[in-house]
Parts: sequence; structure tokens; C-alpha cells
Amino acid sequence: MNRRDFLKTGFLGALAASTIGKTLNAADMIKKQSAFPDMAAIHGGEPEVMWREGIKALGGIERFVKKGAKVVIKPNIAWTQPPEYAANTNPTLVAAIVRDVLKAGAAEVIVFDHSCDNGPDCYRMSGIAEAATGAGANVLHATDKKSYRKVKIANAKAMTEADIFAPVIDCDTFINVPILKHHGGAKMSGAMKNLMGIVWDRRIMHRQGLQQTIPDLTGFRKPDLNVVDAYRMMMDHGPRGGNLRDVALGKFMLISPDPVAVDAAAVKLLKFDEKQVRYLQEAYARKLGEKDLSKLNIQRIEL
Repeated sequence: MNRRDFLKTGFLGALAASTIGKTLNAADMIKKQSAFPDMAAIHGGEPEVMWREGIKALGGIERFVKKGAKVVIKPNIAWTQPPEYAANTNPTLVAAIVRDVLKAGAAEVIVFDHSCDNGPDCYRMSGIAEAATGAGANVLHATDKKSYRKVKIANAKAMTEADIFAPVIDCDTFINVPILKHHGGAKMSGAMKNLMGIVWDRRIMHRQGLQQTIPDLTGFRKPDLNVVDAYRMMMDHGPRGGNLRDVALGKFMLISPDPVAVDAAAVKLLKFDEKQVRYLQEAYARKLGEKDLSKLNIQRIEL
């Protein structure tokens, strides 16, 4: 995807000349303009540069990570595919986040996923194990049920309890770093869909319906920060992929504390019909975040 295609996505139309939605009144505009943006939307750079500029716009990583904090970073490391197939999160991005979190004074940084393919192979082929370890993270495999803790999920509509990866429950800061791609069952895999990797038995979520269980899980432990990697995007035949013809080089990144907001923006990047991503509609109905981009203060950064 080139710059011309970027302009055709309709995403810029949501940002307009001002980053403040037209629906806000004057008092709301003053309040919004004095605060940090709700989202940073970055285009045109390499992953580490986009991350650096985006997190700076949101007030810096120190806004989300305090000294001595235990931080969990959850990329997508689900598939035995190299980075160019856009099945897993970009390893350069993961390493950049780890370095900045440690620089902010975190006591420990854990990087993990509950892989769908063989875990060690996924970690190796994705490049994330080497990148994250090299940056100073403790890379864990979420393959032992003893590492999970059964929890009740308040206000759930379908999945009222689940076995959740214990470090996610216990951490001070939870950073969600999905790759943006098509998904055969959920239509789109973005911020909220990526949370399925914190659950021991994902089959329960499929059986009970992803349109309900993904919002259930989001409501249980909303990430403190969501960093959507859309440097490469799998436009079809996800989530595993395997054909480079399905991959677009978008060079985008979306960063926000609001998982609903970044998913609402991500839909536009994939050019999907928002109504087809039913878990997004459900999460918004439950007031888990904002999907109307015109109501958000979005700082657009072109590199």
C-alpha cells in the first residue's frame, strides 16, 4: 500500500484538518486540546521510528510505566511464519517497546503469547524471541496450564470465567501489541482479538461466539496501552496466511489506551465494513471504548 492508497482509505477523512471531532462543543474542545491525544496514528516510517514518534505524542512511555513496575507485553506470536507474511507482530517493534519500557525504569518486562502453532517454532520464526531477549525482556512460553489462573469475569455475557495467564493478572502495566490482519472467524484481528492469547482454552471462546467472548475478555483486563502494528497487513486469508499476495506494506501504526478506538481505526485501514466486525460493535455497546473517530482527539503523524 503506497501513499496514494493511504489517502484513499478514508482514514484521513476521520481526522480532517483538525484532530478534534466536529461534534464537540467549545468547552469540550478546550478540554481535549489541553490533554494528551486519545490516539496517535502514524504513517510512513520504520516500526521503531513510528513507535518513538507515536508514544512521544501520547506523553511518553513514562505516562504508562512507572519505576519498579512489572510490565507484560503481549504481541501476536501465534504462527510459524517469518515477519514478511504479516502473521505475527513485527519483531523490531517489540524490541523497541521493550527497550523503552526498561529505560522508563520497569523492574521486569515479560513478553509472551499462547501460540497456535508450536510455540518455540513460532517464537523463533517470527524473530520475536531473539529481538525481545536481546532488548532485555524475559520471554515466556504460555504453554503450561499451571501458569494460568481461573478468574470470574464480571458483567460477561457469554464467557463468565476463564483461565488467564497469571502474569497478565498480576502485572502493573499491560501492553497489547497486535498485528493488524484479516481473520476468517472474527473478520479482523486487531487489539481486542489479540487478547485471546491470554486465555488457556481459546476453543471455549469460539464455541460461545467471538462476537460476545472477545468483549467479555476485553472488559476483564483492558490493556493500559494498545500498539497496533500495521507496517505489514494481511488483507485476506488470515489469521495464519502464507501467501505474500495477501500482504500489503502499509507502514501504519495506531497507538491508544482505548482498544475499541484503535480497532475502529484499524477497520478503515483494512477497508473492511465496520458492521461485519461484530465484536467491535458489541464492545462499543458495552461502553468499553469509543468507536466514533469524530469524537476523538487523534494526532496524525506523517513521517
